[in-house]
Amino acid sequence: MKEQEIRFSVTGKRSGGNGDPWKHEVTGLLLRPGDASHMFVMGHGAGAGIRHSFMQAVAEGLSRHGVATFRYQFPYMENGRKRPDHHSVLTKTVSAAVVSAFGLASDLPIVAGGKSMGGRMASRAASMRELPNLMGLVFLGFPLHPLGKPGVERAGHLSEVRPPMLFVQGTRDKLATAELLSEVTVSLRNAVVHWVEGADHSFKVLKRSGRTDTDVLAEITETTATWIKAL
Repeated sequence: MKEQEIRFSVTGKRSGGNGDPWKHEVTGLLLRPGDASHMFVMGHGAGAGIRHSFMQAVAEGLSRHGVATFRYQFPYMENGRKRPDHHSVLTKTVSAAVVSAFGLASDLPIVAGGKSMGGRMASRAASMRELPNLMGLVFLGFPLHPLGKPGVERAGHLSEVRPPMLFVQGTRDKLATAELLSEVTVSLRNAVVHWVEGADHSFKVLKRSGRTDTDVLAEITETTATWIKAL
């Protein structure tokens, strides 16, 4: 099974002033197994793009469970910049990626989300009704708050998200304390949390845990695929 590289456009208008239009060309990677039943449109985290080892491993793991993936690049990462784009550009990118994925596999139900920032931007787009016909959202390490600054402000929009949500979260994640994330999700009727014991925000575990990165990735992909197929 070979990945297919796709180029697609992201367009929008600048806020304020004359509202001048903007356009970016970005890359997506489609991995579709022959027995695919669903498509997961997956955005990357703030510091690593779609070819990062974690993104690659998740895509390959999901394919073994019959879930296709469409990993896509945000414009800043595509252009070699370190600072993420404005939220408006990021959410427009999510929307464009979902549209592109549907065009590539219109026979498959679509789930969106991704790693850290990619998942959070998908939830923002969904809360603004920019992702029509979406079956669900999967967050692989939801960044609930900045490092060292616990809070729930980033979760304010989640109550406006209509599709079901799966949070796959490490118990040692310093960007989402277990207490705060539990406080947020318990108030959401359509949210499920799967805790990955001993994992940090990058889903790394300590050697003394007796587990390996391979074990953790298998847990993440099996949990995600099972939840998606049950939608």
